[in-house]
Amino acid sequence: MTHQPNHLMIESPFIDHLGAQLVSATDGACEVVLTLRPEHLNTWAVAHGGITMTLADCALAMAARSLAADGIGVVTVEMKVNFMQPGSGELRATARVLHRSTTMAYCEGEIRDSEGHFVAKALGTFKYMRRLAVGREVRQQRLRSDPSARPGPSDG
Repeated sequence: MTHQPNHLMIESPFIDHLGAQLVSATDGACEVVLTLRPEHLNTWAVAHGGITMTLADCALAMAARSLAADGIGVVTVEMKVNFMQPGSGELRATARVLHRSTTMAYCEGEIRDSEGHFVAKALGTFKYMRRLAVGREVRQQRLRSDPSARPGPSDG
C-alpha cells in the first residue's frame, strides 16, 4: 500500500528561486515544469546544463518522496544525467521510482522541452531521512567524531 503525503510540495528556496512548478507527485511518479528565463540560459541561448540537472534532481527526488511517510525527505546520493540535445522554451521533467528499499530509492527520469524534444535522461539514487533533522544530524555527527570538527560550507 502506497502512502501519499497530504501536502507534497517542493519546499526548496533554490527551486522556488528558479521558478520550477510541481505539476504532480504521487505513487512514485512526478512531473515538474520550468519556463526558461534569460538567466537560465547559457552562451548559446539554450537551457544551461546546471538548470537541466537541477530540474532532473528535483523531479527524481519528488518521485521518491511521493512514496515516503509524512516527515520523511530524501537526499541525493548520486545522479547521472545524459544530455541529448539543447532545451528551450519550457522544460518538463518526468520521473519515476524504479526500485525502493527501506532506506533508498532508485529513480529514472527525462526532460523534454516545449517542442517535445528529448533534452536529457537522468538516473539517481536517493536516501530517505527524517526531514528537518538532516543538517543538524550531520553537524552533530561531525562534532561527536572529532571535538574540533566544524561543519563545512555545504553542511548548512
